[in-house]
Amino acid sequence: MAHQLAFFPSAERILARAGGAEVRYVPALFSPDECERYFAVLRDGVAWDTTRVWMYDREVDVPRLVAWYGIGAALPEPLSSIRVRVAARLGADFNSVGMNLYRDGSDSVAWHSDKNELLTPDPTIAVVSFGVVRAMQIRPKAPPRHAISIELEPGSALVMSGNAQDHYEHGIPKTPDAIGPRISVVFRTKA
Repeated sequence: MAHQLAFFPSAERILARAGGAEVRYVPALFSPDECERYFAVLRDGVAWDTTRVWMYDREVDVPRLVAWYGIGAALPEPLSSIRVRVAARLGADFNSVGMNLYRDGSDSVAWHSDKNELLTPDPTIAVVSFGVVRAMQIRPKAPPRHAISIELEPGSALVMSGNAQDHYEHGIPKTPDAIGPRISVVFRTKA
């Protein structure tokens, strides 16, 4: 899997902040070699599922593969090592992991906010990326609803903290580009 390396790696930056909510981008939590290894192990070693959800007044296929390790579940490697590094870097603890395998540009996730009633108050949610670069969009729930787009590089984390789920929505749009697969590893603290 090829990685495009920049001469000047992107710096950590705040993407959005309002009323106790913050969304920030943390690049290069993992080296290119770690990214390739973790991607291959997760792609080939996780029991990926297809699922259906109720949307648009009917049941539809979720346009990506998913996996989940809930509260108290023993995390297999490399998820345990990934969680330890992310938790140490962010100063947060996580007790659940959800994963998405976007097989190509036709896989996506619609605009949404994580369900706060399932999370601890003012949670930190970290979305760690492995595989190809993929754009995530973020927009406020209140007008004006101008979306921003961030290219999620392999080994990076998009971090939503405070009451970000009350103020912002996020999603991964479909793309007509011929792109390879991406895995997102989403760490949360559930109540």
